[in-house]
Amino acid sequence: MKKIIIGIIILITVIIFWYFSNNTKSITQQMVSSTTSSSPQMIDNIDISAEFKIVTNGTTRIFTDSKYHNLSKDVYITSQNPNTINITKEGITWSDFFKTLPMSLDKNCLITGTKQTFCTNENKKLFFYINNIETPDALDKVINNNDNLLVEYK
Repeated sequence: MKKIIIGIIILITVIIFWYFSNNTKSITQQMVSSTTSSSPQMIDNIDISAEFKIVTNGTTRIFTDSKYHNLSKDVYITSQNPNTINITKEGITWSDFFKTLPMSLDKNCLITGTKQTFCTNENKKLFFYINNIETPDALDKVINNNDNLLVEYK
């Protein structure tokens, strides 16, 4: 009788071990499958910097006022160098950057943080240059490392 009870206990132990080892593999496979088949979470580890300058009627605009600094975690300027743009997220355009600032800029019009307005008209025009090349659609361009944007109203 003891041999039968010991045999049953061994059999039950083997079945339990088999059941848990197979289910653990299945659960692990499901977890791996679900993490590899779904779209991965992108963790941006970007460190891009670029320069910008805005000149209106020969006057270079300055961005030393704190109202322009550190306004976004993705793209921002600081008080240490307010003409250097720091980018921490991939795919940021020049337009994305300017939208973070308390001013307005599109391809035809600049409204400064002090509400001065410089719009293209029959006498003067806004020009955009990226890396010294005239680029009318500059605001739509992704900012690349070491890019240099000049916005000029003349």
